[in-house]
Amino acid sequence: MLNILSLLYILAFAFSGFAVSRLIFPGDRFVKQLLFGLTAGLVMLLWLPVLLAFLIDFTLLAQLIALVLALAAGIFCLIRGKGRARTGSFELKKEKYLLLTCVPLIIVGAVLMGNHYITNASNGSLHVGQCTYGDLCMHLGFITSISVQKTFPPMYSILPDTALGYPFLCDSVSSTFYTLGSTLRFATILPSLYAYVTVVLGVYLFFEDWFKRDSVAVLATWFFFVGGGFGFAYFFDSAKTLKSLGSPDSWHNWLSEIFGVNASVNGGGTIDMGKMLMEGWYKTPTNFVDHGLRWVNSIADMLIPQRATLFGWALLFPALQLLRRAVFEKEHKLFIWLGVLAGAMPLVHTHSFFALGLISVFLIIARLIEYLFKKAAPAEKKERGRALLYFLLFGVIAVVLAAPQLLGFTFRQSSAGGFLKYHFNWCNESDSWLWFYIKNLGFIFILMLPAFLAAKKDTKLFYGGSLLIWAICEFIVFQPNTYDNNKLLFVWFAMTCGIVAELIVNVCGKLTAPERQEDGSLKKQPLGKRAACIFAFCVLIASMLISGVMTLAREYVSGDHLGLRDGKIAYKQNGYEVVSAELVKLTDWIKENTEPDATVLTATNHNNAVAMLTGRNIVCGAPTFLHFHGVNYSERYGRVRQMYEDPYDCFDDYADEYGVDYVLLSSWERSSYSVDASFFDRLTPVYSSGGTVLYKVD
Repeated sequence: MLNILSLLYILAFAFSGFAVSRLIFPGDRFVKQLLFGLTAGLVMLLWLPVLLAFLIDFTLLAQLIALVLALAAGIFCLIRGKGRARTGSFELKKEKYLLLTCVPLIIVGAVLMGNHYITNASNGSLHVGQCTYGDLCMHLGFITSISVQKTFPPMYSILPDTALGYPFLCDSVSSTFYTLGSTLRFATILPSLYAYVTVVLGVYLFFEDWFKRDSVAVLATWFFFVGGGFGFAYFFDSAKTLKSLGSPDSWHNWLSEIFGVNASVNGGGTIDMGKMLMEGWYKTPTNFVDHGLRWVNSIADMLIPQRATLFGWALLFPALQLLRRAVFEKEHKLFIWLGVLAGAMPLVHTHSFFALGLISVFLIIARLIEYLFKKAAPAEKKERGRALLYFLLFGVIAVVLAAPQLLGFTFRQSSAGGFLKYHFNWCNESDSWLWFYIKNLGFIFILMLPAFLAAKKDTKLFYGGSLLIWAICEFIVFQPNTYDNNKLLFVWFAMTCGIVAELIVNVCGKLTAPERQEDGSLKKQPLGKRAACIFAFCVLIASMLISGVMTLAREYVSGDHLGLRDGKIAYKQNGYEVVSAELVKLTDWIKENTEPDATVLTATNHNNAVAMLTGRNIVCGAPTFLHFHGVNYSERYGRVRQMYEDPYDCFDDYADEYGVDYVLLSSWERSSYSVDASFFDRLTPVYSSGGTVLYKVD
């Protein structure tokens, strides 16, 4: 029931956003109004509860007031915009290409979210998929702690008393639904799916608006979400080698490499798909470090596991469309709304804000040079000056809105060090610069230069901003983890997909177009020539998509999923166990019997059940999270070990310093430390089940 109420809650924001969109974009067609409506609704959903939380903490009251404010804005815009929108309702025939492109991609994302965001196994444990075994654990901890502890601005539950400088709105949006009473799984999936739909729709309409052709938008969208390089060749080569050795298990081993599974082979040499078990770890055609494959898949490695990227792109691609229209189609008033949208980004996804800023700076410099040095009639000169003023107004609005976020959170954390340093050639460690990009991006990279040269002037100028991003990211790292520069590089990749798709469509169109005869009549190309062109086109597209398809298939089978067992469709619970059944029971007890701000001494494993599922504090969390956030955790991290291994000398002092209320001894603590159990037996056990004991610190 509470899940249904959460669904109605998010639909109310979507309705209000659509009403705002109909008022601001009355001349746009329905699907564009829908996109900007989803975007506006998402901005309100992200920001209204948080703004109120600064005043009254992250309480249920803050969520309800946010709902009232959103509905009030929607109703107001609905009344003001009545009769202004000149577009009709959704027309299926006109949007067939959009549907044929976006619906399959949305289904893929929804399915992966469904089997990757903590599925409940029959034995009581919690499962995830390959790509969510890491970062999702951190995000769940943020979601639960913001909702349970309610204090604002939020603190790290995995490093208490440390302000959370990470762009936390991607998680607080799920905290809203957890506060409303929905399950943690539903609270995680619901806004994520909303944002994902917005991303897919935003990417397609961005390309369609840019190139004005359905065919280009279709290809570019598929390239961005599924396109990959030549990584598939490693796996086909592996299969060929195994086959040549005459191994009866060759195809079994090949499937194991590609999909990370272990398939048993029957006597006849066929694969018994019903006996597949999880095996590999990140050995896919788009993510295989041993072979230098680092250009990951947009869906499997960026949108599903990285919530900041997911919500950031939901704002970024509509913003890029507004930017292009404001600059090149002279819809100058869109700069105002673009400024608001940009100003909302830093605490959602700082990289998206920075990428939009770099492209905008590139374009305004280009326009300023044009204004100063290119001759024009007085009327045209005046128009250019007016456009520059609007451009500057956009910058002022964006900076005014973004400054408190950057100064109060982002810069404060990044000032700890490691966030800005020189590093050439991104994360390439094994190949030459050129071969690295050819291997990782395939024909998308190979065709980039001819696509750029063949593009129109305005297309080159707009694309130039993304080239600036690429150039900067080749020399500067903006966070402790060098690999994370891909959060900027994917913006360059998206725009490269656009110009490459345009080149392919243009070349294919010219090769298959009828020839004009001397008498003016048109003559079709010979059937053989057309067939050869279409075949070459299909081979090219297949080579650009196959690595991504294989990666997505591998990702699906890495979680609990439907598959074949003894020739029948069956549900397979072979996902990664992220929390054991024993610890799930413990966390249920903790949620019912401890204070929301209680601190528990636990191991520092990344899949820490207490931090993930209860929202309570732990003394120190996983270095894999804290190090890359640039916070100082080393002292606490070392003292956790001391408290477990040498408690007679230091436990009382450190427990008092860190406000420890409970001590956990489970399989994680016993395997991580040489625990001096005799000391903890002196404490009061308040929970005991199997090998898991929770002690109360008196």
